[in-house]
Amino acid sequence: MSVNFHELIEGFHNFKESYLLKEHEFFDRLAHGQNPKTLVIACCDSRADPAILMGCRPGDLFVVRSIAALVPGAQDAGDPDAVLAAVEYGVKHLDVDHIIVMGHSNCGGIQGALFPHKIADEKWISRWVMLAHPVAEEIRREEPSGETELLARRTEEGAVLLSLENLLSYAWLREKVESGALSLHALYYDMKAKTMNIWNAEREDFEPIVPV
Repeated sequence: MSVNFHELIEGFHNFKESYLLKEHEFFDRLAHGQNPKTLVIACCDSRADPAILMGCRPGDLFVVRSIAALVPGAQDAGDPDAVLAAVEYGVKHLDVDHIIVMGHSNCGGIQGALFPHKIADEKWISRWVMLAHPVAEEIRREEPSGETELLARRTEEGAVLLSLENLLSYAWLREKVESGALSLHALYYDMKAKTMNIWNAEREDFEPIVPV
């Protein structure tokens, strides 16, 4: 069920009564600065909020959201580029220890990358999802049957890995990874299966996260 604007305003008052005032010491500390150790790059999709999905509180995550959780490589970044500005801030000013790229199932941005003719007249969307076209084309070659659900799943996962690869195209970020000061992680949220999957580099596949 969707929420209208007036319900959102009322929601803030409920939040204030239930959290801000009851946990005022915690929120007073946050008012003086942030110190998140993890930066999450997630899709703009309203169903895939990383803070909610990972059970985090305000101040735990520095979140960057873009269509399909895409990150442009150094050769494709705009000037200016909001995604890279946020990532640079997280790495250089917040000194985060981890960067997570989190994709998800049933992603509209990836559908645009797979079927660009459907968004050909949408200038900003089509130009952005072009970033995922190399993955979409590679998956089409690997899956000649063209089964839509499989193409989408594999492209959604591949786009997450592409964003990680693109992050490493920036020397200031790659140097921190190579020194061990920064770790990169790939997650994929499967809405239908209700699982969060993590990339296993040894098996070259996404696997459901098992509760500890």
